[in-house]
Amino acid sequence: MARLLGFGSAALALLAAACSQGEKGATAASSDPLIAAAQQQFKAIPASYKDIPGNQASEALIALGQMLYHDPRLSGSHALSCASCHNIGLGGGDDAATSVGHNFQQGGRNAPTVLNATFNFAQFWDGRAKDLFEQAGGPMVNPIEMNSPKEHVAEQLRSIPGYAKAFADAFPGQAAPITLENVQKAIAAFETTLITPNAPFDQFLGGKADALNAEQKAGLKLFMDKGCVACHNGTNIGGGMYAKFGVVADPGEKYRPAADKGRMAVTKDPADEFSFKVPTLRNVTLTAPYFHTGSVWDLKEAVRVMGKAQLGQDLSPQDVDQITAFLGSLQGDQPKVTIPILPPSGPDTTRPVRN
Repeated sequence: MARLLGFGSAALALLAAACSQGEKGATAASSDPLIAAAQQQFKAIPASYKDIPGNQASEALIALGQMLYHDPRLSGSHALSCASCHNIGLGGGDDAATSVGHNFQQGGRNAPTVLNATFNFAQFWDGRAKDLFEQAGGPMVNPIEMNSPKEHVAEQLRSIPGYAKAFADAFPGQAAPITLENVQKAIAAFETTLITPNAPFDQFLGGKADALNAEQKAGLKLFMDKGCVACHNGTNIGGGMYAKFGVVADPGEKYRPAADKGRMAVTKDPADEFSFKVPTLRNVTLTAPYFHTGSVWDLKEAVRVMGKAQLGQDLSPQDVDQITAFLGSLQGDQPKVTIPILPPSGPDTTRPVRN
């Protein structure tokens, strides 16, 4: 199995050890062998975003980010916001194969969920943004997505009188805090709060054996024994590495179009052809359609495709049912987000661009 996945046994041992770092001391050791095995590979989501290591965002910064995340005036048409493609009520995605952008243009890939994105080691399917800060700046200025020229973002916000105090509160001491960089910082700070703790699987990792039913436990065991865990591990059960889609078998044009080279488009390295950031499986029952193409709406079909393409196995119907049942245990408490009241436009605020 290690050979099929492209890992040697030593590499897999290192991977397992890396995944378990931070687990020791955070989760009590369990006498239940399945819980103990899972604790070696996975990590529960913190109960609060305030518990995320390194998070120092102030409440004022988060509140500003929440406003900006929902403000369509960051787009040239005043019709699109971050929430348009990353709807918190739709599992952090948009329930579409590819997103609709400026002038009804179609994006090239499925919108990844924003939920728990703070735990990803990089952002976007191809990893072209190293963190949420970099990711936040991309869609606003992309002519296919929000189509707001880079220099225009701060100019637009300065023309909306009510934003002056919100930025001053979020960035105290700065003489001119309304900048694109600060917009990105605020949106990233808000997105860091969009975590989904307390999933049944998190409770299971914490030692509650009955948090999973018998079918989910069988699916977890298969998930680990079959080798899915080699890529889908850690806190986000994914999001921690790149992997070739079709490492064992070509999944076919429907699932992996030849024109999309994945990570190779960023690195220009042929070895990265068809490699993508491994997606999180957190809340996966809420985030259809699946794959970077958004070509699969049935989670069981996605499991079957992955079994063949990544593991070289034709999973039995029972295997598929049990793994899918386990994936259902990854749905955590959804963020409770209040839609903010946005400050009204001023007389100098740029009017919508419709072409």
